[in-house]
Amino acid sequence: MRFEGSPTYVATRDLKLAVNAALALERPLLVKGEPGTGKTLLAEEVARALGRPLFAWHVKSTTKAQQGLYEYDAVARLRDSQLGDARVAEIANYIRPGVLWEAFDSDAPAVVLIDEIDKADLEFPNDLLRELDRMEFHVYETQRTIVARHRPLVVITSNNEKELPDAFLRRCFFHYIRFPDRETMSEIVAVHFPGLKHELLAEALEAFFDLREVPGLKKKPSTSELLDWLKLLLAEDIPPEALHSRDHRTVLPPLHGALLKNEQDVHLFERVAFMARGGR
Repeated sequence: MRFEGSPTYVATRDLKLAVNAALALERPLLVKGEPGTGKTLLAEEVARALGRPLFAWHVKSTTKAQQGLYEYDAVARLRDSQLGDARVAEIANYIRPGVLWEAFDSDAPAVVLIDEIDKADLEFPNDLLRELDRMEFHVYETQRTIVARHRPLVVITSNNEKELPDAFLRRCFFHYIRFPDRETMSEIVAVHFPGLKHELLAEALEAFFDLREVPGLKKKPSTSELLDWLKLLLAEDIPPEALHSRDHRTVLPPLHGALLKNEQDVHLFERVAFMARGGR
């Protein structure tokens, strides 16, 4: 099956090609891009569009690769042995399958999301090389080998917080999700707010992209933050003309807290807007 996008997710031609290339090559799809550009949502939409089950693994700084395979709960077994529980005789009762085990054991081909892999330590990607290559792993406590019934599509996201090992990158098909241009952003907004008036959309996009172009911002507003802002504008019934106020005392757009997330960026935007208006 091929991924051709979905009614609820605007996928560019390049992104659809990347997903289908990963499917054809049977390799993990490594997706990078600015936070808020829909990397995580991509895996969910691919699973929905292809009719596949989704198994999501959200990585933290403390996550170990072993946890994606399985975990052995030795503490629970010790506690049960002290209580005289008969379950302790069978070590398999204390093996907790991880996300990859569940995906390997799925009756249907699955989609596996390994979200924000760059949050983990440097050894995390390398520790998964063999399992992602061979689609199998060994459970030492039970001397059982888990082999994937079907090869899942593995979608790996990264915010580029740290470099990934070359050996890991060689095994992936890579795609960088570029920040949407105005036309693509209009399509994305139309999916979420199909009845949005043209005047409000035009003014909102103008204000949004003007803000993103301010040099020196610590955090540029993302697609998801634009959608949050539009939701608030609609809820508060803000008129289009209010988004580009000519009043020098109100240089910030209304409800700007949905777009600017720290005081340095707020002050920077105020200074730039003040200078653009000739210091008046």
